Amino acid sequence: MGETRVDLEHLLEDLRDAYPSSIEETILTEIIANSLDSGASRITMTADPAQSTLTVVDNGSGMQRKAMRQYHDIASSTKMRGQGIGFAGVGIKLGLLVCEEVLTETRRGTTHVATRWHLASRHRAPWQWVTPPGLIGEQGTAVRLKLQTPLSPLLDPGFVEGALRRHFQPLLEPLFDSFLASYYSTGIALEVNGRALDRHPLSAPDEAPLAIRLARRRKPSALGYLSRHTAPFPEDQRGVAISTLGKVIKRGWDWLGVTSLQPERINGLIEVPDLAASLTLNKGDFIRTGTRGAIYLAYRKAIQEAVSRQLEAWGDTRAGTTDASSRMMRPLERDLDRVLEELSDDFPLLASLVERRAGGQKRLPIDGTTTDTAAGTEALAVLAAPSTAEPGPNETEPAQPQTPPPPTDKDTAETEPATSTILASASAMFPGHGRFRAPIRYGLGVQFEDSPDNSELGRLVESTVWMNQAHPAYRRAQASRSVGYHISLAVALALAPLAVEPDQEHTFITKFLSHWGQALDQPQRHRRRPRR
Repeated sequence: MGETRVDLEHLLEDLRDAYPSSIEETILTEIIANSLDSGASRITMTADPAQSTLTVVDNGSGMQRKAMRQYHDIASSTKMRGQGIGFAGVGIKLGLLVCEEVLTETRRGTTHVATRWHLASRHRAPWQWVTPPGLIGEQGTAVRLKLQTPLSPLLDPGFVEGALRRHFQPLLEPLFDSFLASYYSTGIALEVNGRALDRHPLSAPDEAPLAIRLARRRKPSALGYLSRHTAPFPEDQRGVAISTLGKVIKRGWDWLGVTSLQPERINGLIEVPDLAASLTLNKGDFIRTGTRGAIYLAYRKAIQEAVSRQLEAWGDTRAGTTDASSRMMRPLERDLDRVLEELSDDFPLLASLVERRAGGQKRLPIDGTTTDTAAGTEALAVLAAPSTAEPGPNETEPAQPQTPPPPTDKDTAETEPATSTILASASAMFPGHGRFRAPIRYGLGVQFEDSPDNSELGRLVESTVWMNQAHPAYRRAQASRSVGYHISLAVALALAPLAVEPDQEHTFITKFLSHWGQALDQPQRHRRRPRR
């Protein structure tokens, strides 16, 4: 009988390459994520260049002896997806690639144990029980990394602090304290080499709080802000960041599908705890298929609406994005949706861009209590909106803003964002039983940008194809009134690398354009107007 063997070093290298950050940042953020999931309220990091060690100590729940054994198994985890941000069971394992040894000490109740672990060969990573060195107090877990090189960034306190501020920004801004209190009841204190990290409140010439609320509920499901400055931001601070349970997952403008006329001077941060269940393995992105993917796309659309309305309120709108052009794009997007739906059976990788409907828009179990076939859930994306009264039993629309009632015990757990001077609030609705709001789309979208230095007709980002208005071919299409065909060709070119291998791209583009042309021969789908 044969036996399957694993090239452990090669496996760890593949895991390392799957993460968007450097291996040093990945190791550090994975350790902090595991500490947060264990219920820690205080996490200390000590970098010692003289000893080539980085020690991370938390006061979390610690591990029992059985869990400590499983800790050394690759991809083994006692946590389920959605219960935290360290669910994948990879974490500190990547430290074996850059460390001479990894020492882990844990204490929980009467259990107080420690192990040493190292990568001995490509196929072996032995570990052994050792006497606890006494790095922790009454309870918690400590990890001490013995780095292979004294020049590792993990030995630089400045690098450690910078990584923490980038990846765990919501934990260091007081705005999110009350919002995250149900997950981190006593707050989170981070300390580097004996110095507590400063917690800076939001400070900008122009600030706009953002909140996303489930309909008929006062407590936001997501909270954040946009800020506008007079001086440009560094490259890694531009755009809108999205985080879940205090961990920043994505940052920039591309993921959102919305951009600004001054992208270098506007940034923001939005915390969405519900999206912990939609994280990918490397926690650098979100799932886009199935129920979890639908939840992510729903929140993304609501955030798009809120950010777009705030940019419009600031006068930050692009020329050419008029109501007339929007009306022109709607039938084109419907045709593209139909083409993708027809092609998704032959090209399965397109499924994440298809908005499948059976008798209506898909409904989302946002709060985890409903199913796809149950009653839908509405949500409002609100720009610093005042509190709204609870609707009566016969009302189908949220009531108009009015003076809020005295807070109850349930409501006092959440501090409402400060009221802004924005006149109109942005809103978007998750698909459900609301009457008068058009349902938001989850299929392929088309947006426009000016990229004169880019030779491509368009580019695919998330579920949006960004058309390059500065391309000479686009200007020629405008002059000859063939913008629709130009957009369809650009969409086909942008989707081809996703759908097929390079040698099959021509076949895909031909089939795509054929289906797009046939859309003219198919009857239009008329939506029944809702009764009032």
